[in-house]
Amino acid sequence: MPQRTFVKFTFFKLDPAWRRRSASERARDKAEFQAACDDFAEDRSLRAYSTVGTRGDTDLMLLSQSPRLEDLHTFHVVLGQSGLARWTDTPYSYLAMTKPSPYSEESVRPEIAVSERKFLFVYPFDKKRDWYLLPLEERQRIMKSHVEVGRRYPEIAINTTYSFGLDDQEFVVSFEGDEPGEFLDLVQELRTTESSAYTLRDTPIFTCVAMSLGRALDALDGTAATAVTPA
Repeated sequence: MPQRTFVKFTFFKLDPAWRRRSASERARDKAEFQAACDDFAEDRSLRAYSTVGTRGDTDLMLLSQSPRLEDLHTFHVVLGQSGLARWTDTPYSYLAMTKPSPYSEESVRPEIAVSERKFLFVYPFDKKRDWYLLPLEERQRIMKSHVEVGRRYPEIAINTTYSFGLDDQEFVVSFEGDEPGEFLDLVQELRTTESSAYTLRDTPIFTCVAMSLGRALDALDGTAATAVTPA
């Protein structure tokens, strides 16, 4: 079997009371969280995204990846021991794996979300059971038109990961892009395709802002406010 990668999308929601801790306490909490992430990222993929201002029920998303599921388990155990983790909940958490698509000749990716685009749009996805009763040739025909719509938006990169038997959803789909408006137009156009009729669930949808982990942590308490150039 080709090497596959486990992919974990972990969303954190901060207790507002944490912001009332002293600056030194908040800094120590963030440093412990950062240290756990840095240790994992030494030889594995870890990317951070802020959802402050784009979602009301999450503040931070970590995308962690490894060929070994045990690595993700250990990482989240260590992360949970950090000072900051004691002030957070995990309202959403999705586990998936990379694998070849039956509708594409693309090989298995060693990891996803590798571009430097500004945003990552993420959602869990399920098909209706009727979809799987269709012959493979019919599903391939339907998906061909679906893929053709996506190709009209070359600046949007898609990452499809699979969760069958691993988590509640069947897929976790994530799109990388620099312009949210382009992704909005893509999704709206995809609603008109034949494949859309077989969608059972494609929410919640998360608009995640890509940034360093340090910046994402500082966004939690506004430590690093955005600089404004004087007029």
